[in-house]
Amino acid sequence: MTPVILGIAGTRLAADERAMLRAHAPRGVILFGRNIVDPGQLAALTAELRAALPAGAVLMVDQEGGRVARLRPPHWPALPAAGTLRDADSALAHGRALGAMVKAAGFDVAAAPVLDLRLPGTTEAIGDRALSDDPLVVARLGARIASGIMAEGVTPVMKHLPGHGRARVDSHYSLPRVSEADLRADLIPFVANFALPWAMTAHIVYDAFDPDLPATLSKTVIGRVIRGMIGFHGTLLSDDLAMAALTGTPAARAVAALAAGCDIALYCAGDMAGNLAVLDAVGAGA
Repeated sequence: MTPVILGIAGTRLAADERAMLRAHAPRGVILFGRNIVDPGQLAALTAELRAALPAGAVLMVDQEGGRVARLRPPHWPALPAAGTLRDADSALAHGRALGAMVKAAGFDVAAAPVLDLRLPGTTEAIGDRALSDDPLVVARLGARIASGIMAEGVTPVMKHLPGHGRARVDSHYSLPRVSEADLRADLIPFVANFALPWAMTAHIVYDAFDPDLPATLSKTVIGRVIRGMIGFHGTLLSDDLAMAALTGTPAARAVAALAAGCDIALYCAGDMAGNLAVLDAVGAGA
């Protein structure tokens, strides 16, 4: 399979998208609110995707609870933001509810839990998506959320390694730079959960680790920090390569992320030109 998970444009699989999936055999597809109307429509779409994708490919959804929810009322229950969870029991229940909902909707992978710290003076792009400002609390409750998700047969994705909590700007729109020298606290939740199966990088420059490249594109951050200091050896996804924190073409971003050590390039925009460019570039380099 081509090591790419990509988005699609709409609520049905277009003929050119079907042909693309069959020709390029990507690792999976991620769905967003633009792709989801109600359970009947979603079931038809996931069936179309399963038929077009290779065996073993995944269907992924960015579903955390709170404001990050693609499965929404009135057709799906609203789950609270992670930042409202206060103890291990509520975190486990949250993970199980999230996992059960995602599984019933036809997905294999959920982009949760967030293991970033919630710190003052930083971007609200994280905000109440984070469990706490205490790294030990984040580690403990994040582990319970992940355990609940896995108990329902869904793969969790911890994010955003090696920590998004100190970013002062939103990486969807610009490139954050973290200048603090001591980031040991930020790593604690990820170190505690190093054995989880999947994780996602951050589009952030960390002066303490690599002052030149964002983590997603940095061999140093991925090799020395994520694989080394954190000890994560599972499947590493880039964050969405369509985000404005990064520069260059979608194809160049995908090639650079994989060359840096990501296992899967995640490109979520859903545009045919970008999808094909990423698949062609990554396939040619495979």
